Amino acid sequence: MIATLLICALTFAESKVLAVQIGLDRAGYSCNTIDGVWGVKSERALRTYERKKSKTPASAPAATPEQAYDRYFADTSTLFKTVEVTQSDLDALVTIPADPAAKARLTHLGYETIKEMFAERGHVSPRTLERLNPGVDWNNVRPGTKLTIPAFPSIEEELTAGERARPNAPRRPRAALVKISLSRFEIIAYDAAGKCLALFPCSIAKDKSKLPPHGALTITSYIANPNYTYSPNFVPRGQKAKKQILPSGPNCPVGVAWMGLNLPGYGIHGTPNPETIGRAESHGCFRLSNWNAARLYAMCQSGTKVIIEP
Repeated sequence: MIATLLICALTFAESKVLAVQIGLDRAGYSCNTIDGVWGVKSERALRTYERKKSKTPASAPAATPEQAYDRYFADTSTLFKTVEVTQSDLDALVTIPADPAAKARLTHLGYETIKEMFAERGHVSPRTLERLNPGVDWNNVRPGTKLTIPAFPSIEEELTAGERARPNAPRRPRAALVKISLSRFEIIAYDAAGKCLALFPCSIAKDKSKLPPHGALTITSYIANPNYTYSPNFVPRGQKAKKQILPSGPNCPVGVAWMGLNLPGYGIHGTPNPETIGRAESHGCFRLSNWNAARLYAMCQSGTKVIIEP
């Protein structure tokens, strides 16, 4: 295991942190973007995981990520997988213009670079992807290029999990309740017995006046690979606002999944900018990285209860 991690061009200390982040993500407790750096989101994911895993309340938590690795993840195999860039991957890349009207003329808001595509597939930051793959010329990636990334189901597989699963798709437990903490910037899913199933860092409204009131809501709309209706924030006097329908794709403003709430204009959705997760960045909705939005989508359904907490 250690040898495998060292091959990935990270120091031993970083490798243990990376292994813990991957293990937590696989268990459903996400630090958001895996980067080998221990921070607040990783710490919260570990503590939530430990509370679920602990058989006695008095069990001492792991003091460091290195201890967490030794206690929980030392026997984990196949943390990484080797994938090959295909011609289809390259053909799927798009150039996304800044103008909304030009965006609306595209058929798909896909990835713009191979680095972006495979960083999202591995739940890692672009910098971590580079460090896992030294020597790759990211400006000239050709078919057949082999890349090392953490091993996760694809977003497409996640979107078909749960009751909608294909035979080879991952299975996800059904969430009966989703709690959103505005102060902790996180979403936690629970089953019908109150057992914690998953934790996902999220972003909330930048404008505090747009934060939804505390209390109970319900998921009422439920869409994989949604499109997005763009309305300009500013319209010159005498002109009408012209809406644009932006196509679906990982670079769609609402990402790969939309779970609308019974509060008009509010929902839980993905984002093309996972690095913004964990801050007050959104226009009012609750943003998740695309991979976490897809996983939560697989766990929920229309009618799932959502509670907004301080």
